[in-house]
Amino acid sequence: MLRICSALVLICVCLPVWAEVSGLVRVIDADTLDVGDTRVRLHAIDAPEQDQICQTEHGFDFACGAWASAQVADQFEGAFARCTQMDTDRYGRVVAICRVNGVDIGQEIVSQGLAFAYRRYGMDYDLDEKSAYVADRGLHGFRVQSPAQFRQTRAKGRIPPDPSCRIKGNISKNGRIFHVPGQEFYERTGINTDKGERWFCSPAEARAAGWRAARR
Repeated sequence: MLRICSALVLICVCLPVWAEVSGLVRVIDADTLDVGDTRVRLHAIDAPEQDQICQTEHGFDFACGAWASAQVADQFEGAFARCTQMDTDRYGRVVAICRVNGVDIGQEIVSQGLAFAYRRYGMDYDLDEKSAYVADRGLHGFRVQSPAQFRQTRAKGRIPPDPSCRIKGNISKNGRIFHVPGQEFYERTGINTDKGERWFCSPAEARAAGWRAARR
């Protein structure tokens, strides 16, 4: 008689155990919160950086990053949130979906046009952003660079660390020349502080430091 024997094989798979995070909200910017003692990056949304500048339809500068943060703070600062962790980012922040009284904070922010769906990390709020775009809500009523593009541009020294000091003090073979917003070579000029290049708050400050104005 042929006897077939079977063995029970136990396989242990180690999966991350995510903790629930809860506590009072302190708004850092429009997509980052402190929930209790934990720094939380809201899942699948991307808001303008705190120092990001947008433009109105008439071409006037608008501090959209600070504005979006203030709008989120008006709604959620001091509220009690419960968050479900989805991941941990490269900065060690908890990436989570957070709710206040059952309301998904990320969804609410995107629906109001205060942030964008971050489709690279999830399609959770894709339709919410499209709805806000069609209605020109929040940031969709302005000329706004995507936060990801803004971060990439700023990293190349083209965006001032202080929005009120936007004059570029460049050093080239032609000497020390400063460029003001609107001039021909302003956008393509990057500032490398390691080379001694600088940002200035006024033409007078630049001249006093030894820079001359660009001709165009």
